[in-house]
Amino acid sequence: MTIKTHYFVTDIETDGPAPSENSMLSFATVAVRNDGEISEEFEAVLEPIDDRKPDPKTLAWWHTQPEAWAATTLNPRNPKEVMNTFADWVEDFEGDRIFAARPLIFDGGWMDTYLHKFAKSRVCDGPYSGRHIFNGGGLDIPSFIAGLFANMKHVDNGVRIPDDWLGFNEHTHRAIDDARGYANLLSRLLKIVAGTQTHPDDFFTGVTT
Repeated sequence: MTIKTHYFVTDIETDGPAPSENSMLSFATVAVRNDGEISEEFEAVLEPIDDRKPDPKTLAWWHTQPEAWAATTLNPRNPKEVMNTFADWVEDFEGDRIFAARPLIFDGGWMDTYLHKFAKSRVCDGPYSGRHIFNGGGLDIPSFIAGLFANMKHVDNGVRIPDDWLGFNEHTHRAIDDARGYANLLSRLLKIVAGTQTHPDDFFTGVTT
């Protein structure tokens, strides 16, 4: 198979729900080739934006996740430096480059805001000025699953995914752990599309988490 596309599976962690009011604290991206092979990783912790404040409810939840909070706030770097370094990293990949997330609307919205603010780029390709590091409109992994398995229940981001489909990466709310899990999920989906992996009859249990 010709390797002409990389999918950049990304997970982000924040101190609130709104990209215009709160800050992204960390993110991680795992690159997956169109044949399903997982390649490189990018991980970063960011300094909060000065004119934004944490959401109290989100901070209260973080207090229940001390290990994840420690990883999400350790040695933060300047957001402008991080986002430009990330854009450079993405551009090093040949062929089409597509942003991917579970769900796209949340992680993609935050990454788009930060790329636009700090690196003059966007998650989606379009008629705008600046760096065009990604192609297309991005891939929403739940929608991809729903289309592949012809079952709309999989659009629900709460549908339970079997551990082996996540590569046995525990969902810890540490960005790199979660990105690795979703990268393994997308890897198996792409292998089904390519015909190198069997299409299971009972992919998901339908149990919500």
